[in-house]
Amino acid sequence: MGGQFGNWNIYTEGLFPSCQRPFGRVMPSYFRPHIAAIAGHHPSPYLQPGSPVIKLNSNENPYPPSPTISAVLQNLDLEYLRRYPDANANEFRQAIAAVLNVPVDWIIVGNGCDELLHVVVRACAAGERQVVYPTPTYMLYPLLAEIQAAKRVEVPVEAESCLPIEALAAANGAVTLISSPNSPFGHAVAIAELRDLATKLTGVLVIDEAYVDFAEETALPLVEEFENVIILRTLSKGYSLAGLRLGFGIAHPKLLSGLFKVKDSYNIDAIASLVGAAAMRDQAYKDACVTKVKALRSKLAQNLQQLGFRVQDSQTNFLLTQLPQGNAGQIYIALKDQGIWVRHFNQLGLADKLRITVGTDEQNQTLVEALIHLV
Repeated sequence: MGGQFGNWNIYTEGLFPSCQRPFGRVMPSYFRPHIAAIAGHHPSPYLQPGSPVIKLNSNENPYPPSPTISAVLQNLDLEYLRRYPDANANEFRQAIAAVLNVPVDWIIVGNGCDELLHVVVRACAAGERQVVYPTPTYMLYPLLAEIQAAKRVEVPVEAESCLPIEALAAANGAVTLISSPNSPFGHAVAIAELRDLATKLTGVLVIDEAYVDFAEETALPLVEEFENVIILRTLSKGYSLAGLRLGFGIAHPKLLSGLFKVKDSYNIDAIASLVGAAAMRDQAYKDACVTKVKALRSKLAQNLQQLGFRVQDSQTNFLLTQLPQGNAGQIYIALKDQGIWVRHFNQLGLADKLRITVGTDEQNQTLVEALIHLV
């Protein structure tokens, strides 16, 4: 290897003596012990547009985003790119405020819901200030606690549609994380149950509504009742903008004041704010796509039930299904070999199940036809 790094061993050994050979010497760790110990998150492989793979493993919307977005991109003033963006993404916040009828200063914008989850945990949890959540749930929750070196309390869900309120309340975490509608089960938690939980907590209650566009109700009224409740939403699901990485939280300004201290100053780029605002204002298009997804969800559930699958009721854009023979891992691999990607969780309570994103009618039928020959 030539050039600047041609003699990299010399530079390495001179600058970092502990890295010197001979082989067998213990190499140093550059990370905090708890970071070195965690497995981290491994996202699904990226697919280039036009790939023949039928991707039903990431809960993306099968329809394109609002056509109004094309005009935003085509007419973009390059001055937006020369300057730093609005630190609070106010163009997007104003659109959210108008649609949801909430004050602008009750809104915080993030690089997807995931960033806002990180922000809440970083701001509120560490050490004995613990993170609490029911399980099984969204896989990011335990990782957030591990990254922050915060104690975590996992409360097992005994009934798939029942929130263990008393156990969650007894843990009384600095942060309590509830996914509603839930991933991976697909059910929504009744607002009365969430209200009951909120009355029992002294820490922050995060209600992750990533899939709320496909649900029958929202817990949004709770932010007016409780200053320790924050509702998180994303444009990845209902608005078909998973590639944009844009989400937002709604909470009392007293709670948001601490979160604004933790988030990056310019965490949302100028284009994302403009595109997000356009998508938010086109509610008619979003609602039309959601209606189609919900209809296809019902059709796919019926087709799977006819094959002997047990299908969970869902208020999301996916179905959690239990296979008649319990051989979910084998079917997952067989489908992948045919270019159909679904999700298999190799963990307690989920190993015999597959989570299947609702695709287009054509994609769903291809999946069903493949399953006919496999189960």
